Amino acid sequence: MTPRTTDEALERLLDEGAARAAAIDPEEARLWQAVAAAAEGGKRFRPALVTAAHGVLGGTDPAAAAEVGAAIELLHTALIIHDDVIDGDDVRRGRPNVSGTYTAHALAAGAAPGEAADLGHAAGILAGDLALAAAVRAVATCGAPTDVVRRLLDLVDAALHTTAAGELADVRLSLHLGSASLAESLAMEEQKTSAYSFALPLQAGAVLAGSDDGTVARLGEAGRLLGAAFQLVDDLLGVFGDPGRTGKSATSDLRTRKQTPLLLHAASTPQWQEIGAYVGRDLTDDELDTARRLLTASGSRAFVEELAAAQLAGARAVLDELGIAGDLVPAVTACLPMLAGDDAADGRPAAEKEVAA
Repeated sequence: MTPRTTDEALERLLDEGAARAAAIDPEEARLWQAVAAAAEGGKRFRPALVTAAHGVLGGTDPAAAAEVGAAIELLHTALIIHDDVIDGDDVRRGRPNVSGTYTAHALAAGAAPGEAADLGHAAGILAGDLALAAAVRAVATCGAPTDVVRRLLDLVDAALHTTAAGELADVRLSLHLGSASLAESLAMEEQKTSAYSFALPLQAGAVLAGSDDGTVARLGEAGRLLGAAFQLVDDLLGVFGDPGRTGKSATSDLRTRKQTPLLLHAASTPQWQEIGAYVGRDLTDDELDTARRLLTASGSRAFVEELAAAQLAGARAVLDELGIAGDLVPAVTACLPMLAGDDAADGRPAAEKEVAA
């Protein structure tokens, strides 16, 4: 059956994967079940960007757009599974992730903690690999003409290379082998998030609509700026967010000493001597509250919010230049409720206010 929505297409992809896994053995079926569980939830803004760009640019193949949107959502699932393994996190969206689930099962069966963690990491790597392969296959079989599929696969390949570079840079910077600059941190964040979460969906929708290379390139630039803003606000959520709402830890970035723009700016302020005492270790709730107050008083939180707003303004300028801002901005803002902060004046951070303006 031809899917009418990206949710229907994603459900079919997951069902097909479950059937293939079940034909091998029960353990493989359980691993794919973990992939399907990881794909649950989320705002689905990546497929929404694919279909929005396709429609705004005059596309006439909604079925293929739905397929590609679902593929990019599955690609996102693969990358967050791998990201959790890299970061050593066992929770995603407020519940055990793939690694956490397998680790817990092994512990319950009597495995030693180190052995259980090894199993969890292996499961995370393998589950992410399976999701990644299924996503690329879905793009290749989306039903678009051969030349369009080739352009789509080129976009996916470029996005994966860029994302891998950003992920590796993130880990490298966290080693603190040297002082990272704000420019290096921003470049890392653009590579890690922008390429596959924003540039790829917008460009894929444009390619499916038959847009020329110039339009596709400009949408890539808009996506780069949007992704940078998204990651900057996500960094704020990594410290100031409510884990119950965001589904992510509010102490992981501080514990792992990630060289985010938030912490790099804080390191340049007089408050850093105090802030530094809360970086690189586990924090109690009271200590986290203190770290948050210091990061706000230092001006670092406001600095990142303003930087995100500037990136969003730049993206909107590109969309205005293409004459499609009025049509695409609603699709872009659909991803922003997850970025809302609790203590902004009207419930939204400065970055979200900029896009909504």
